[in-house]
Amino acid sequence: MTQIVDAAKTNIMEFLEINKKNFDSVAKIYRAGIETGNATFETNVPSFTEWDKKHLPFGRIIVSRNKRILGWASLSKVSERLVYSGVAEVSVYVSGSEHAKGIGTLLLQKLIEISESQGIWTLQCGIMRENNASIELHKKCGFREIGYREKVGKLNGVWRDNIIMERRSKIVKV
Repeated sequence: MTQIVDAAKTNIMEFLEINKKNFDSVAKIYRAGIETGNATFETNVPSFTEWDKKHLPFGRIIVSRNKRILGWASLSKVSERLVYSGVAEVSVYVSGSEHAKGIGTLLLQKLIEISESQGIWTLQCGIMRENNASIELHKKCGFREIGYREKVGKLNGVWRDNIIMERRSKIVKV
């Protein structure tokens, strides 16, 4: 897809599409996110087939360095209704060893670029209240808090809130 080169030209990173061949690495990062208890209400990693059905055919990206996947991001439909065809939900997961190194920002910025090229006018996400790093990442990339869902789901016996965020495209006109 795209290469990113740092100033020293020693850390060549590239964006690739998520596919069946690299899904095991994606699943490993997702599993680590599940285990934090702050990334998702999911408790199991789906098979590639299940994951594939839930995500849009575009906006399924990984960023890798030296063939090692550092993180991934994807877009999902928010509804089957035609009126919401320009609205998508974002997911961003970064390998634990790569936290706070700008990988999430690279992924989310690329996902925004892809979404706008596909006519998406609104990106949204629901982030657990305790996941401050993800909330700050999204704010950094132009998302704003529009509200929250109180006790929207129970995870490991504990009711959790979700902060609802959205980003309106300045490129895709509505």
